[in-house]
Amino acid sequence: MVAAESRQKAEPAAGTMRVAVVGAGAGGVAAAKYMIAAGFEVTVFEMGSQVGGLWVYENDNGCAQAYRRLSIISSRRYTRFSDYDFDDKTPAFPTHWDMHRYIDAYARHFGVTEHIRFKTPVRSVEPVFIPGRESPLWRVTVDGDGSGTFDAVLVATGHLSEPRHIDEYVTRFAGEYLHSSKYRVADPFAGKRVCVVGIGNSGVDIASEVCSVAERTVIVVRSGAIIQPKVLFGIPFTDIGLALRKWWIPYRVRAKLLSWVVYTAHGDLTRLGIARPVAKTHPTLSESLVAHIEYNRITAKPGITAIDGHRITFADGSAEDFDVMIGATGYNVHLPFLSPDLVPISGNRVDLYKRIFVPGWPGLCFIGMLNPISTLNRAK
Repeated sequence: MVAAESRQKAEPAAGTMRVAVVGAGAGGVAAAKYMIAAGFEVTVFEMGSQVGGLWVYENDNGCAQAYRRLSIISSRRYTRFSDYDFDDKTPAFPTHWDMHRYIDAYARHFGVTEHIRFKTPVRSVEPVFIPGRESPLWRVTVDGDGSGTFDAVLVATGHLSEPRHIDEYVTRFAGEYLHSSKYRVADPFAGKRVCVVGIGNSGVDIASEVCSVAERTVIVVRSGAIIQPKVLFGIPFTDIGLALRKWWIPYRVRAKLLSWVVYTAHGDLTRLGIARPVAKTHPTLSESLVAHIEYNRITAKPGITAIDGHRITFADGSAEDFDVMIGATGYNVHLPFLSPDLVPISGNRVDLYKRIFVPGWPGLCFIGMLNPISTLNRAK
């Protein structure tokens, strides 16, 4: 493992500010590292028994989502932190095993691990000060021992903890229903007719795995989509896209260039049942979806108009019977330890100043509460 800098240490002085970090995933570990380096007294609260958050396979924190064959869509170059590299065992597109190992090593290298209280769920974060009249002070209440007051709280629980279900799918479909967060391997779906709803990265990955064992696999494209290849001309596509993100290249020009590059790889996707998006949308990356559709291993269908038992009717008028429906329908922002009076959730988003600070409540901050077009990590 190669580090760009050695571990930074700064012992808290008497009367120094106390900072609580909620969550020991990538965001929480990175935030804690910089708080410790700045000399703050830092405590990280983690529900589970391991560092790594969403990248821990079958995480015991109750929020496990990674499927067995999951690899990230960004290259290791644009996923690593600038001050610590992946080890030599890590491939160009790290797996969840690689990410877990990397974040754990990062936490140990920079002295974050000894500040983490594992198996310590946070039950509430409440202000014990009057804004504008008193200095910020927050009470963090946890299960068991360890509750206390802090000058600042950094919430690093992310926005992918509570699966979003479409009620109609759950109540009207008579077959087996599961959210994509519960999917792990394709084996249980062997010989079954499977309908995957959603063409985001998880939906595409799952459909591409399931089609190898299922009798029939359909993926529902409820709105238009941009399907980008993972690798083009031997170069990770994310590297191409990020290389074009220069201040002097207008968005429209950049989008046009990327659209042309995608077209050279896949042609016109409308011929495969994937409509063009009508508004700006987050692209999906897949190395196999287009080939699976071309070879009739997966069929793309427009939105669902009706569900009656096992039978699903699509917007193109066709109808089929399915044994399984997998909802790759995203997640709801879920902050059970914060009062909605403090942090209201509207339209499945939290309004933050600079996407970090809670207006009107100094000392309460969020880390990683956004869905970026590239990796969150700062790369060279």
